Amino acid sequence: MDVKTAFLNDKVEQEVYIEKSEGFIVHESEYHVCKLKKALYGLKQALRAWYARIDGFLKSLGFIENVVDSHLYFKVVDGFPVILILYVDDLFLTGNEKLIVGCKEDISKEFEMKDIGPMHYFLGLEVW
Repeated sequence: MDVKTAFLNDKVEQEVYIEKSEGFIVHESEYHVCKLKKALYGLKQALRAWYARIDGFLKSLGFIENVVDSHLYFKVVDGFPVILILYVDDLFLTGNEKLIVGCKEDISKEFEMKDIGPMHYFLGLEVW
């Protein structure tokens, strides 16, 4: 699953200021800068804000973060496991089919998602 606009609209933890865009001219405040309230693509803090948001949400769904790899989450429901791997703004789910469907529905309620179907390639590896 692909999260649409993952790096937009998350709150930025630190104060971040940017120069005004070329063409944005207000004569009384021509030397002012803009203070960001939310993250933007390309901003170093955007990735941190996204990971903090998705981490908190996944934990609220009952997922447990792996100790070794902080981008691998898992949970067990009635003896059936479901594993979620987070790679930037893509989510890979494996495990019990009913749990996968339920997780997709829960995540789609919080984030605008695109289901890209079964995984065929990941980081240059063909997946069977």
